Amino acid sequence: MLKLWLIRHGMTEGNRHGRYIGVTDEPLCEEGRESLLQMAYPVPQAVYASPMLRCTQTAGILYPGKSIQIIDELAECDFGEFENKNYQELFGNSNYQKWIDSNGTAPFPGGESREEFKDRNLKGFQRAVNDSIRRKLQDAALVVHGGTIMNLMEEYANIERPFYEWHVKNGGGYLVELDEKDWVSGYRELKLCYAFMEG
Repeated sequence: MLKLWLIRHGMTEGNRHGRYIGVTDEPLCEEGRESLLQMAYPVPQAVYASPMLRCTQTAGILYPGKSIQIIDELAECDFGEFENKNYQELFGNSNYQKWIDSNGTAPFPGGESREEFKDRNLKGFQRAVNDSIRRKLQDAALVVHGGTIMNLMEEYANIERPFYEWHVKNGGGYLVELDEKDWVSGYRELKLCYAFMEG
């Protein structure tokens, strides 16, 4: 069985203010860095990460000295018109109201649709899994985004939950495992071992 740590990056200034942070490449805030320094995760054999600064910084803090393999497809959603804004700033925006009315399923104006975002993340995850299997790893960590983790768990988790119910806090995530033979043969399931810092 291959064990995978799915870890959301540490807090950024945009996260602190409830902003939609997707393609904005902001660093961790001081509070985010301090919080990560208090955390201890087992050191995996490999670390994969989104190319965004907040993820590479998080990986560097959690796993100092470890080589980080960047996978572009694991990046967060492009929120388009809503990028780097919070709900107060978007109040009264008709496009935002339409998105809210769709229960968050409509495409982001000028950004990605949920389907495009998910498809991209799944391709990136497949790259990480294939590499881990090829290298015969026993465990690996993926330092990514909240939305990326929600996509992966909604698609593959052995417990059925809708997208938004897989949300985790900054620095939180899930330990999952998969059967390499099943995965290669096309039966793709992530067994949830446990969650840390959900909500």
